[in-house]
Amino acid sequence: MNFRTLFSAFALLLAALFLPAAVFGQQGQAPTVKSIEVQYAGATTIAKERILANMQTRVGRPYDEKTVEDDIRHLYATGNITNVRIFGEPQPDGVKVIVVVQAKAQITEVILNGVTSVKPSRLRKEITSKVGETLNEATVEADRQKILDYYSGKNFTEIDVRSAVDINEKLGTARVTFNVTEGDKISIHSINVAGNVALKTREIKKVIKTKPKSLISFLTKTGRLNTEALEQDVAAIRELYQSRGYVDVEVAPPTIVRKDGKADVTFNVREGIQYHVGTLTLSGAQVFSVDELTKNLKTKAGAIYSPQAVRADIRTIQDLYGARGYIDFQAGADTTPAGPGVVNVSVRVEEGVQSYVEHINIVGNTRTKDKVIRREVAVAPGDLFNTVRVDATKARLMNLNYFGKVDTFPADTLVPGRKDLNITLEEKRTGSLNFGAGFSSIDSLLGFAEITQSNFDITNLHGFTGGGQRFRARAQYGTRRKDFVLSLTEPYFLDYKVQVGGEIFYRDASFVSSVYDERRYGFDLNASKPLNDFTRVRLGYRLEDIDIHDVAPDASSIIQAAKGQTLESRISSGITYDTRDNVFLTRKGEKIDLGVYVAGGPLGGDVDIYGFDLEATKYISLPGNTILTLNGEIANVATWNGGSNVPIFDRLYLGGANNLRGFKFRDVGPKDEDGEPIGGSALIRATVEYTFPIVEKVRGAVFYDVGGVGAKSYKFGGINSDFGVGLRLDLPIGPIRIDYGIPITSDRFNDSSGKFNFNIGYQF
Repeated sequence: MNFRTLFSAFALLLAALFLPAAVFGQQGQAPTVKSIEVQYAGATTIAKERILANMQTRVGRPYDEKTVEDDIRHLYATGNITNVRIFGEPQPDGVKVIVVVQAKAQITEVILNGVTSVKPSRLRKEITSKVGETLNEATVEADRQKILDYYSGKNFTEIDVRSAVDINEKLGTARVTFNVTEGDKISIHSINVAGNVALKTREIKKVIKTKPKSLISFLTKTGRLNTEALEQDVAAIRELYQSRGYVDVEVAPPTIVRKDGKADVTFNVREGIQYHVGTLTLSGAQVFSVDELTKNLKTKAGAIYSPQAVRADIRTIQDLYGARGYIDFQAGADTTPAGPGVVNVSVRVEEGVQSYVEHINIVGNTRTKDKVIRREVAVAPGDLFNTVRVDATKARLMNLNYFGKVDTFPADTLVPGRKDLNITLEEKRTGSLNFGAGFSSIDSLLGFAEITQSNFDITNLHGFTGGGQRFRARAQYGTRRKDFVLSLTEPYFLDYKVQVGGEIFYRDASFVSSVYDERRYGFDLNASKPLNDFTRVRLGYRLEDIDIHDVAPDASSIIQAAKGQTLESRISSGITYDTRDNVFLTRKGEKIDLGVYVAGGPLGGDVDIYGFDLEATKYISLPGNTILTLNGEIANVATWNGGSNVPIFDRLYLGGANNLRGFKFRDVGPKDEDGEPIGGSALIRATVEYTFPIVEKVRGAVFYDVGGVGAKSYKFGGINSDFGVGLRLDLPIGPIRIDYGIPITSDRFNDSSGKFNFNIGYQF
């Protein structure tokens, strides 16, 4: 910064401090703004009109300090100004407003030095700093990291990037330079472990991130030599050994042998001896007895000593006290040698005093309504300051996915035994506009566009955000289907814990049959309420028009009879019990869902049917990070109120990627005289699937499916079965499920050859 700039900034500071007092120290009406003058400290790179457009202070309006403060914030928010001051100069009939700004430099040149192995034009697409943009030092540093990441993704393991910024303060311009040292391009050939005796090599390899290059490395992003990842791997190996009692373990930095663009990485381990716990003592406890505190601890006399287990035990004790409101509780652990391979552990506690919640203060929510946040808070004023419930509150708020950061902490008050709960939030974007394409063996190729807002507010006409509602508008157009959906969900209807939602839909599908197409449009209303943490009940109503069209001239009489439009009015209810540990990759738990429905009768419409569907899934976690999944389903549909038959579009089908994978879509069950599926009224099926890890983010699968569909209600059909193998890939574009099923038993209409199934997306 030169002398002229420094002098200007100093003059601004004096004016900001003293002139407002001189102008407005006297009593009386606020003076009127007679004129606004814009002065520049440095280069004139921002037009006067642009500055005035971002201010609320106007000629002819009263001069207001609060408005001036808002103007300063608005000018800073443009991102083009590094310093601004606004002050009033007394005039005989009002005030002259002087705005002095120091603008950020404008980028006039972006230089990439040392880039030889990749196209500079491709690298420029990765960075945000562009010619004509305002200089931002943070953006330049972020661009430097983006260049590093890009090269790392190309297996340049010794890449180094330095940035430099040259500013011409007189002209207000800047030149940004990235100096790149590319180094060699190396991929990992092998990972080895040396010196390990107590732990097997495969156990150690499971905890490290560094993996050798494989055929699918272009998808999994493995096989790259990364110094930071290697450091994390060393720490992970050390922590694994210490968790097994090898406290003195030494893990040296890995040795790397490079040859012909490949690297062999070896982790060298010196294990030491295994430690056990001699005695466990606890002091300072009065609220709880020693037995109450130690009964659930992992650290016990004779057990393997683990620093991680001791830390977990201290956390357990903290939660026990925290649930009683002892938020000032402190605990620590000391160890003393007690012979070869033996340590004594002593835990000391300082209980503090019991506290209650005085106020709950929330800051940082500029868009989200207070009530949306408070309904997730698991404590209330007057309750014990339960730290376990406070932690649950933090988790709930993060699970809303409205906030990038949530902090909860107690604050002292003037009332003894009372603490305020302060919640600070950092909001993030909750809306998205997505475009994309997908493919499956059922839907074939399709493209989509989708607008979603997970923090929608239908009553906020200015921004439509902040109410905690979920809005979705999606259009799909493909070779075999066309879908348009508009939906809105309110999770707390009338501030009760009752979820209410609805959608308007239009769906046109040609994949349901080879001889006709099916079009559906209408609306759906639904409500649900949790009974406890694992159980939810629901109620819904749907009115839709179903049109069977483009029927082939040679289709059977059964299908020809279904041609045309049918109005269906249906009410449904159900209950779901769900204890899964993760909805994306479930390792343990179960999900049971029962749904019942009825259409027609007093509800109106052209269809008089009723039915039910019961599905249950059990997940069992087995050794070696393998998972056994048991799934079964039984369903039935029948007519009532004089209904003559179940329409073809309401019948039950099996076959395809989501049930019997060795058969074509909807190909299991009753067929007409031409062999075209027409569905049935009773369905039963079961699946056994075993998945196992292959490499990171890739799992293999072996499965067996069995089931059948009967033509009449409660009369289950013949058994069809298949077995097969598959892959489960967890990729940035989404999870991919690939299966190949081979029929074992089938009816005379089914093709006995194997079937390939391909899906992108989660199944819930």
